[in-house]
Amino acid sequence: MKRPMRLLAPVVCVSLALTSCGGSSAPGHRAAAAGAVTSAVKKPNVIFVLTDDLATNLLRYMPHVQQLQQHGMTFDNYFVTDSLCCPSRSTTFTGKVPHNTGVFTNGGSDGGYATFNAKGNQNQTYATALSKAGYRTAMMGKYLNGYQPSDPVPPGWNEWDVAGNGYPEFNYALNENGTTVQYGHRPKDYLTDVLSGKGDDFITKSTKAGKPFAMEIATFAPHAPSTPAPRDAASFPGLKAPRGPAFNEADMSDKPAWLKDRPPLGAKQLNEIDTKFRKRVQSVQAVDRMIGRLQDSLKRNGADRDTYLFFTSDNGFHMGEHRLQPGKQTIFDTDIHVPLVVSGPGVRPGSTHHGLAQNTDLCPTFESLGGVPVPPSVDGTSLLPALRGNDSSPRRDAVLIEHHGPNNLPDDPDLQTKASGNPPSYEAIRTAHEVYAEYADGEREYYDLRTDPNELNNTVQQLTPQRLAQLRATLNKLKRCKGANCHA
Repeated sequence: MKRPMRLLAPVVCVSLALTSCGGSSAPGHRAAAAGAVTSAVKKPNVIFVLTDDLATNLLRYMPHVQQLQQHGMTFDNYFVTDSLCCPSRSTTFTGKVPHNTGVFTNGGSDGGYATFNAKGNQNQTYATALSKAGYRTAMMGKYLNGYQPSDPVPPGWNEWDVAGNGYPEFNYALNENGTTVQYGHRPKDYLTDVLSGKGDDFITKSTKAGKPFAMEIATFAPHAPSTPAPRDAASFPGLKAPRGPAFNEADMSDKPAWLKDRPPLGAKQLNEIDTKFRKRVQSVQAVDRMIGRLQDSLKRNGADRDTYLFFTSDNGFHMGEHRLQPGKQTIFDTDIHVPLVVSGPGVRPGSTHHGLAQNTDLCPTFESLGGVPVPPSVDGTSLLPALRGNDSSPRRDAVLIEHHGPNNLPDDPDLQTKASGNPPSYEAIRTAHEVYAEYADGEREYYDLRTDPNELNNTVQQLTPQRLAQLRATLNKLKRCKGANCHA
């Protein structure tokens, strides 16, 4: 076993030719979003912490994230384009919805790392744009499903410390700037802690270099098997999964065919759910400490007042809701509604933004912070006006959710059984108060969250013809959208 190598000095790219998320930027393209930093002003740093399968019900066990909420802004209507790892991450890198990235699944002809590259997405990320704008960029942890440590470092990244199969948190390999380094099963090899240390080191080196930096740390936690750090393995004894109104739902007769006939969860299944939930809580303790360590590093290096810190997840996770065993990929808020918390210069402490936001918005937000023009081909819109308290910024009426299924790739770490929820392909919209979905098999689903926040009653048959026509028109527009049409 090789010992972890020391980080190599990042290569600083100072070219000012800007290639933004989702396309190329040229003179005449629209300017960066309102409030973007100009070249005459010191550009802020960006730290982006992306977790894997973290649902909103885990935040109560993460004190550093709660502190981040107190110091920053919480987006309480933030959604992902698909509650599945690779399509969600592809959207985050490019600012494009799945039908424009071409990435709908974790592998095969319509998903995964190979498809992401085949569609040219690797040349159109926020990393390529910020690197060319003079930022030192770093990617650490989980990249895209199908990436192996022996694969090359993608464009735009000056520091690269990425694993292939890091789900067990031990006995994994990292591609460290082009060199494969194997880690073992010692406590100090625990992956989340290793990423924490590398993030600390990158902050120190970047501030000494006097360049703005953008770093994404993408943890594998709390994705199954949800291995906790050794020091957390005995924590939270007896903790059980939340049991809200949708947990082991009593009446499923209104649900679509793929879901409605499953039996109630039994005692053994409930015990398994409790055990898995407890492990998820244990595994995010190291993630929470990592956030605290990164904040300490920023203060120690004098960069805390110049840095935006973003915290979110690639998708949510259901555990017993609607009689489903642990999983994702559904239209329910357990899966598509995830946390987004942001702190940084100009962000009002303890604030909440209620407008609809989506992971399409992260790429243009990062670029706006870096003073990079955002091209019209990008499907998202910068959140910078919202972060600076501009409530008059344009607000969308709905966000698009699109999913290819069922997911049957045998070697996929996100493979789901019928018991955990493996829906057929669907397209859906989520408004501020409703969710409406159309499945490839012709089934439809609708929930009015004002009267049914737990999504218990599919009332699509009770919609007026006028309201149904409005919903269908919005969905038909969004499922073919490109650029500003995706958020107008």
